[in-house]
Amino acid sequence: MLARREELTPMLSQYLDLCVAHPDALVLFQVGDFYEAFCEAAETVARVCEVTLTQREDSTGTYPMAGIPIDNAASYLQSLLDADFRVAIADQVEDAEEASGLVDRAVTNVVTPGTVVDDELLDRASATYLGAFVGGESRGEDGPETTDSDAAALATLDVSTGECQVTSASDDRIRDELERLAPAELLVSPTTDVDPAALGFETMVTDHEAAAFDLDGADETLSAYVAEPTAVLDSTAERRAVGALLAYAEYTQGGDGALSYVSRVRRYDLRRSLRLDANAMRSLELFESRHPGRGETLLDTLDRTACAPGRRKLETWLRRPLIDRGEIERRHDAVGELLDRPLARETVRDHLAGVYDLERLAARVSRERANARDLRSLQATLDVVPEIKAALDEAESAALCDLRESLDELREVRDLIDRAIVSDPPQEITEGGVIREGFDDELDEIRATERDGRDWVSALEERERERTGIDSLEVGYNQVHGYYIEVTNPNLDRVPDDYTRRQTLKNAERFYTPELKRREDEILSAAERADALEYEVFCEVRARVAEATDRLQSLAEALARLDVLAAFAAVAASEHYARPEMGAETLRIEEGRHPVVERTQAEFVPNGVDFSAGHVAVVTGPNMSGKSTYMRQVALIALLAQAGSFVPATSAELPVLDRIFTRVGASDDIAGGQSTFMREMSELTDILHDATEDSLVLLDEVGRGTSTADGLAIARATTEFVHDEVGATTLFATHYHDLTGLAEELPNAFNLHFTVSKRGEGRESATADAGPDSATDSDVTFLHRVAEGPSSSSYGVEVAKLAGVPDRVVERARAYVRESSPGSQPEPRESEPPSALPTEAESTRAESTEAESTEVHATDTASNGRDDTLAAYVDGIDESGDARRRDGTDSERAGPTDAERAVLEELRDVDVARTTPLEALNTLEDLRRRLDE
Repeated sequence: MLARREELTPMLSQYLDLCVAHPDALVLFQVGDFYEAFCEAAETVARVCEVTLTQREDSTGTYPMAGIPIDNAASYLQSLLDADFRVAIADQVEDAEEASGLVDRAVTNVVTPGTVVDDELLDRASATYLGAFVGGESRGEDGPETTDSDAAALATLDVSTGECQVTSASDDRIRDELERLAPAELLVSPTTDVDPAALGFETMVTDHEAAAFDLDGADETLSAYVAEPTAVLDSTAERRAVGALLAYAEYTQGGDGALSYVSRVRRYDLRRSLRLDANAMRSLELFESRHPGRGETLLDTLDRTACAPGRRKLETWLRRPLIDRGEIERRHDAVGELLDRPLARETVRDHLAGVYDLERLAARVSRERANARDLRSLQATLDVVPEIKAALDEAESAALCDLRESLDELREVRDLIDRAIVSDPPQEITEGGVIREGFDDELDEIRATERDGRDWVSALEERERERTGIDSLEVGYNQVHGYYIEVTNPNLDRVPDDYTRRQTLKNAERFYTPELKRREDEILSAAERADALEYEVFCEVRARVAEATDRLQSLAEALARLDVLAAFAAVAASEHYARPEMGAETLRIEEGRHPVVERTQAEFVPNGVDFSAGHVAVVTGPNMSGKSTYMRQVALIALLAQAGSFVPATSAELPVLDRIFTRVGASDDIAGGQSTFMREMSELTDILHDATEDSLVLLDEVGRGTSTADGLAIARATTEFVHDEVGATTLFATHYHDLTGLAEELPNAFNLHFTVSKRGEGRESATADAGPDSATDSDVTFLHRVAEGPSSSSYGVEVAKLAGVPDRVVERARAYVRESSPGSQPEPRESEPPSALPTEAESTRAESTEAESTEVHATDTASNGRDDTLAAYVDGIDESGDARRRDGTDSERAGPTDAERAVLEELRDVDVARTTPLEALNTLEDLRRRLDE
């Protein structure tokens, strides 16, 4: 049990002082080779890191203690970060051997999910962002109405590389960008409302101190990084966001000057890139598969990059495709040239494979965290730059020429490292063996003294054997006793008088001589001085390299861009991608393919699309026929083109899109209080409000989450709205076959469908319009081929059969399908005799089936398209046989004609209780025909 504060030991008091100074973090306190935690923090560390909880006992009491080894701290820190803890690392900041009393300790680093810099905690292939969000007034769209006073801003920083960016727009638009970038940690201003549970990604939300977000405080922080903040950043929200971001990052990295490598703060405009919200990225599986561990993503498919900066740049380009046609075509020109010059392409890629993570190396050098091996890795990267430039000597495209000029060889940095650092340096930089001989004269002199002394000692054994005549005499060294001369017990009588006993062993004695002692002091002193001087020289070399941080970062950017362009060309070569033609008025793709699915399927069926017939395509066809894949492939082709890649198609003519919207798949949000249908409607709302005529919209099964009547109404109204009001290029996949009639009503709508092959009665045929009857007794094969026109069946029963639904269920379902088809008779259940009077449940089921049949097959029945000659009289017939219309007014004549009276009498005789809905429809059709005649 802990004593009172004033009674604590000095070490525990020091620990508690650090805990008070960092109340939002778990403090890990260096004690020798371990980071220790005490009291409640120790219990947390033991539980989360799964280490043993021990106890420490001193004069003031007993308290829990738990520790993790410093040499293997990364894995334990990751566990603490995963559990949403911030960790303050308190290192010993003075040498324990030189300290008088308690060793001084200080927090040198606060590790949080957004500020990690340790390679073992970082994802090599992806950036880890710290974000700062300053909210503004919520608005539906970007545009001139968003002013400086109501704009929101989002700033992001990758602490491991120094990449710092900021943008501002309407609050809604910035929240979209926030979900798109998904920072690992998010700082929020006191006036900004962010619900972590409502975000579409996992992040640690940090309520940073309000003063950091104040404009004056933010400008003061910014002034250390940007000469004129107001000239670089457009809005006060941007300055507040960046200022708070950098202040927090400084705090976590050890104070002022810790972010000297953040030399540029870049502002970007969201209106200059294709807008992709988090829902679209998930639906299109750009970075996360819907089947984790089993499915690839678009990023996986395109990742032929050779180095880590290139891999991260590829992800950035996919997250932020271009909308400037000129910039898009610059990238296409470069990809095309690399595709046409395979030798140059592969030479570039081979050399890029030798590039280390230059962005993070430069940051470590600037932070004074780089060791000798890091400098050697940096030099190895610089060594390949001339070779890469040479491979681009004959480049003609503007992008490649610009990149070639941007490849700064930094010869002076490369030569400095080569002259200063040994070729294979040790991991530690304080124990010598790092600096090349010949680089520093003073160091060489000290090393010569040490070397001469060791050479003298090496020759001492032979000299002493000759002098004493003791053949077994040996000269050795250990850390405790230093240099010694060892003589076995039988030869002790021959030991010279100038030998002084140093240590007694069981079978021997160890001695030293005055000259050996002098040489030992000389050697050890020289070695200690050499190690200390080597460390000083290394730090000087590292500081000189750090002066080139800006140039190193620019080189890393150029190499990353070149790597992505070469990767695009490599994919185009191996997967037969074609260059798209940009700027077309309408979207047209010939023999398009889904870039991810085609890699996982042995035989992928290509399909094209041509929107020259209109901008709204209603897509129908069987379940499992590939409608969703087809729609996604159209979106991915457009996205790839605007990212700068060639596309998986024979040819493609594409407009430059401003945004891609997706309403694909079903999901709910229980935590947010939204059902699947409500979630669907919310997503649909965003699309209908934000889409423009330059957008691509994917709608899949809109309205299927509610009743048939409501769902069909919503689907139809949505299609009409997109057609009339939005004008976006739209693919609408649906099982509501009634919607196919819109192609005749709306001038810019057309139908597409997926074909099937049916095998029955010994023959096979491809059909686009086979009705349910033709499929009922046949096996069907989905051809995954798109054709013009509507489909007349969804083949749901056949899909159920393919899925393994029991045969009894499948056969009964087929019977219901036949029952719902015009002209067919209902079939009784095998276990029951036919009943003349249907039960209420059967009647309701039959009516429901018939309604669904009307939707799916769009067949003309007696209830569709007929005149209301009969309907005028069915309101009621009085006893005299006179008829009245439904509106209660008298008819124009006294009563029906003889023919009409006969029809009415026959109608009166119909036994409704013994008539199925289908028989009733057939009877009504016959009566209507007789009235028409």
